[in-house]
Amino acid sequence: MTPMPSPAAPALDPVPLDPRADIVDLTAAIVDIESVSGNERALADAIEQALRSHAPHLQVLRDGDTVIARTDRGLPRRVLLAGHLDTVPLAEGSLPATRRMLDGREELWGRGTVDMKGGVAMLLRLAVEADDAPTDLTWLFYDHEEVAAADNSLTRLAAEHPEHLQADFAILAEPTSAGVEGGCKGTMKLEVSARGVAAHSARDWVGDNAIHHLAPVLERLASYTARRAMIDGLEYRECLNAVTISGGIAGNVIPDRASVTVNYRFAPDTSVAEAEAHVREVLKGLDVTIEVTDAAGGALPGLAAPAAQDFLAALGGDVPVAAKQGWTDVARFSALGTPAVNFGPGDPLLAHADDEHVDCQELRDALAALRRFLVTAA
Repeated sequence: MTPMPSPAAPALDPVPLDPRADIVDLTAAIVDIESVSGNERALADAIEQALRSHAPHLQVLRDGDTVIARTDRGLPRRVLLAGHLDTVPLAEGSLPATRRMLDGREELWGRGTVDMKGGVAMLLRLAVEADDAPTDLTWLFYDHEEVAAADNSLTRLAAEHPEHLQADFAILAEPTSAGVEGGCKGTMKLEVSARGVAAHSARDWVGDNAIHHLAPVLERLASYTARRAMIDGLEYRECLNAVTISGGIAGNVIPDRASVTVNYRFAPDTSVAEAEAHVREVLKGLDVTIEVTDAAGGALPGLAAPAAQDFLAALGGDVPVAAKQGWTDVARFSALGTPAVNFGPGDPLLAHADDEHVDCQELRDALAALRRFLVTAA
């Protein structure tokens, strides 16, 4: 007998968010809505409800678990501001958000405080406030950033609704300690595999150990000298590393297959094809197979664009400007011809850490700085 389908679970009312609340309180409320990648719906519902309730000047759209809000006043410039809703998996004690004092500083602790719910709170607050900005604005709260590039909702939007991503300038609220980080490095994962012949470990001479075939791969990677690329005055440091290794089925069996996952972070003046060719050249001559399993190109700094110059001027000359040493979705905007930068509260070195936390004053400073830009943007 075919089982009857289970009844659908009743829809839950969105958790109410007050976008005009103190920025620390708002960040804490957003952190407390758990949104590990694949589970962003509750937070997307709350963001959507807050925008529809508190921002009548915005057109609000929903695409899956991505929320898009925009003005359309026919102004000569459009600025897009984006933040992702998802986090990496929780660590023990990482929810709910807690406030702590350290050396006279107030900090907010919890999963996502840095990457990047502090940035999302900043964007939500300003989306409600900036009802008369002198530029058209697009606000984008999107899902599935912390997983494979193919699952990122921006991949779907770029393919199906590129008009939602069109702008003269984009700001991604990734954690930058409230400084500006230009562009980003590209990223690539490759599976490097070796084959052998299985045998009993007591008679290894009749087998061929696949794990041992990986030793030259590790030697090449360990001795590799990474390139440093200067682009528009910013230094991007490349990285090529083994990140996982697997092989073997038992303690008394010579393994007949083994593999090492290699991660390559490459400067934005290098294409994905050039990056793959470089890794293959580094490992040339070794008895292995190489397969690219994930890749995304980088983004050039884009700081020479007029809107980017206006952004830097609004922030003030004392705001640090550096290269983004990781990969972020500014690469997606750059691929569409939109110059983009990273700007948000939180120390990027604390992203994904078990002790993830953000300085509460930094939340306030980043909010005030971005507000200045939106008031003066022309």
